Amino acid sequence: MNIFDAIDLAKSKELDLIQVTEKVEPPICKIADYGKYLYQQQKKEKKMAKPKGGELKEIRLTFGISPHDMETRANQAKKFLEEGNKVKVNMNLRGREKAMGNFATEKVKKYLEVLNNLIPIKEERELKREPRGFSMIVSKK
Repeated sequence: MNIFDAIDLAKSKELDLIQVTEKVEPPICKIADYGKYLYQQQKKEKKMAKPKGGELKEIRLTFGISPHDMETRANQAKKFLEEGNKVKVNMNLRGREKAMGNFATEKVKKYLEVLNNLIPIKEERELKREPRGFSMIVSKK
């Protein structure tokens, strides 16, 4: 179709003539609303640019965490793992809590049991003592 005829046809329908691709000869065009076309292109680019998963998310546990709070944190970690993220389990210790490291490791292991009941996990990095407490990284099997 002649370009002038295409422009006239688009104007008669109160739409725009949009060149879809310029790589081929003759160029491919379509008649549509240009604003709507730009919006669709931006949505497509955003969808392509989103990296899905692979991030490191953190779950913080406290020394005196209750069983119900532990389940809540496990459910949150389950969401992160299902999205494909890794989860860093962190237990910060303050003051005299640092002296009772064995109690803190038991709490973290109990948390891992609760999490493992929800979703199978594997340890990326084992439980490690740090200056401010304990941390480890887990991921989905």
